[in-house]
Amino acid sequence: MPGHETQAYGGRGAAFRGEPAGQRGPLSSLSAVIPAPVGGAGPALPARVYRVALRTRFRGIDVRDGVLVRGPAGWGEFSPFWDYDVAESRRWWAAAVESAVDGWPDPVRTSVPVNVTVPAVGPERAHEIVRSSGCRTAKVKVAEPGQPHSDDVARVEAVRDALGPGGAIRVDANAAWDVDTAAVRIADLDRVGLEYVEQPCATLEELSLLRRRIDVRVAADEVVRRAADPVRVDLRQACDVVVLKVQPLGGVRAALRVAEAQGLPCVVSSALESSVGIAAGVALAAALPELPFACGLATVALFTEDVCSAPLLPVDGALPVLRPEPDRLDAVAADPVTQARWGARLAAVTAA
Repeated sequence: MPGHETQAYGGRGAAFRGEPAGQRGPLSSLSAVIPAPVGGAGPALPARVYRVALRTRFRGIDVRDGVLVRGPAGWGEFSPFWDYDVAESRRWWAAAVESAVDGWPDPVRTSVPVNVTVPAVGPERAHEIVRSSGCRTAKVKVAEPGQPHSDDVARVEAVRDALGPGGAIRVDANAAWDVDTAAVRIADLDRVGLEYVEQPCATLEELSLLRRRIDVRVAADEVVRRAADPVRVDLRQACDVVVLKVQPLGGVRAALRVAEAQGLPCVVSSALESSVGIAAGVALAAALPELPFACGLATVALFTEDVCSAPLLPVDGALPVLRPEPDRLDAVAADPVTQARWGARLAAVTAA
């Protein structure tokens, strides 16, 4: 509820409770997610649930919600999409705990170049989004259910016009195409010049087959972040670029291990988080030894409002490496039904 913090506990004998801080209640173990500190239980992590409307329907949703937890290192975010099951969501919780309790590795850069994200909107709106962003790279959503391919063509053409010949365009199909469809549509879209196409097909086998038939780089997203063990996924024939997302991979350090194991160029993208979650993505991008591509971390622009009065939005196409302060938690506090839903979810995720 606005003005109240619930308690999420890290360590053995841990719990999330939907009552104001200090009230007693049953505990659920977090030992399956993070080990208990030597000699006792972990710190209590005050938690707040937020709920914010999106400017445009994105990834099939109109509202984004999640849990922010505060620990000795700062704030962390737990916001798995609702199609993630309990097992998958545990990696998202591990990322939140890392952010709040452990902190992040030291950065090797002070700012991170980012792309503007263009939802499945009409060409006029797409042009406006790109021109007002200040970014020189655009990621364009394509293959939206219910929209014809001609809409995708018009959208990327408008983005090219807005960027000019020197800007970079990448498209994201979210695994919507089969191999034959992907080959035809990517060739069509590549008339504007594509930097890469993100997750055009669903499986590693399909990506490998497609990659032999097109001249555009392929980036792997879902096949990495939804794998049982992202470190062991064999991407050698399937892609040219690996998309890293902090929460789905289990934290900044876990994502760095994926990058090291895969040995391919990486780009860091968001999972449509608030500025608190975006800061973890920026920390990952800032810690990578090499960063050859602009990162997909400017997605707070898709929110109608944020948990921070100074949200993480790009200036001249880049984000600073910092931790924003979520000072608008009362203004974006979730309704009681949403709070209860997240409380039940986190209790399941943190159960032994």
